[in-house]
Amino acid sequence: MPLSAPLTREHFERLDRDDPLGASRARFDLPTGEIYLDGNSLGAMPAHVPARIEHVLKQEWAQGLIRSWNDADWYPAPQRTGGKIARLIGAQANEVIVADSTSINLFKVLVAATRMQPGRKVILGERGNFPTDVYVASGVAELTGCELRCVEPDEVLAALNDEVAILSLTHVNYKSGRRYDMAAITARAHEVGALVVWDLCHSAGAMPIDLNGAQADFAVGCGYKYLNGGPGAPAFVYVAERHIPHVRQPLTGWHGHARPFDFTHDYEAHPTIDRLLVGTAPQLGILALEAALEMFDGVDMQVLRNKSVALCDLFIQLCDEQLAGLGVELRSPRDAAQRGSQVSLAHANAYPVMQAVIARGVIGDFRAPDILRFGFAPLYNSYVNIWDSVQALREVLESGEWDSPEFIARKSVT
Repeated sequence: MPLSAPLTREHFERLDRDDPLGASRARFDLPTGEIYLDGNSLGAMPAHVPARIEHVLKQEWAQGLIRSWNDADWYPAPQRTGGKIARLIGAQANEVIVADSTSINLFKVLVAATRMQPGRKVILGERGNFPTDVYVASGVAELTGCELRCVEPDEVLAALNDEVAILSLTHVNYKSGRRYDMAAITARAHEVGALVVWDLCHSAGAMPIDLNGAQADFAVGCGYKYLNGGPGAPAFVYVAERHIPHVRQPLTGWHGHARPFDFTHDYEAHPTIDRLLVGTAPQLGILALEAALEMFDGVDMQVLRNKSVALCDLFIQLCDEQLAGLGVELRSPRDAAQRGSQVSLAHANAYPVMQAVIARGVIGDFRAPDILRFGFAPLYNSYVNIWDSVQALREVLESGEWDSPEFIARKSVT
């Protein structure tokens, strides 16, 4: 609930002193003098990961060579790492595996789910979803003879009917931070006989997720955002245990085979979640992600979520107090129950404004056409970060310093 008096920096300092997650910040390697609010795009680096990878490079690879597939337990790393993620998303360890990218995993489960729904020809999606989800679903629809039907988020429940084979949604929207009610939507989809595929890229590691409690069917997600696995970290895929025997995924590579080292020419799917594997794992990336996930050891995800809500609520309240009349509009839900761990603001000159804010050492990001996006990672973002970031944004808007060629010129990655 908003405080009656204007907030002060001292209030945020007190919150940091009482923060049960405050000590975790020191376990990340963060640049001095910068505030990092882009963990919803690329998570910060856990400080212990370089030593782990150095050991992998200099000992396990350089000295162990090919023996490390056995001696260093490289081979089961996708399963081990999937098990660590399973705890964070409300799944059993045998329902999650790390493999490939989010886009590839989405393709695999959409095709597999469509094959499980003969006679149904509609893949239902949402307008405003992250583009790769729409592109992949469109390609799957073309391959399987289905129709991709996209509706506004508020129309999803009404659009569910007995034509729908698959409902494909992102749990937390990448641009607005809007959060779907996973349990309610999954239950409604099941009532009409549809299967649901959830994209967890913007929620895994930022809040409690209960895939099994919601009776979810499939889910995918990336390892490089709130899970802090590094740029291009491998993704993960979840299949409910009840569905695993029926999954026929389209990329039937040798690591998905029941006996990959028999080297037979006839494909036989592995009886476990391993059937979602394709080829040899990107071992360096998986081992880095496995090490990064140690940051969640002993962390109560509800405590983490409580801090996430507080950070976002305070950011919104400060924006209301400090940015009135400066052309900023809130684009994320005010109600925390409908929001992930980010706050998005709209401004007509969002791109140069964000570049000017970044130049002041506050790193958020821009999403076309007009979104200033700020992601809050409770493991390393402090309460004082909230105060200081809003002050920087206010000063940039009041001074007009964003209206400069160096900030207006767009970079390749925006």
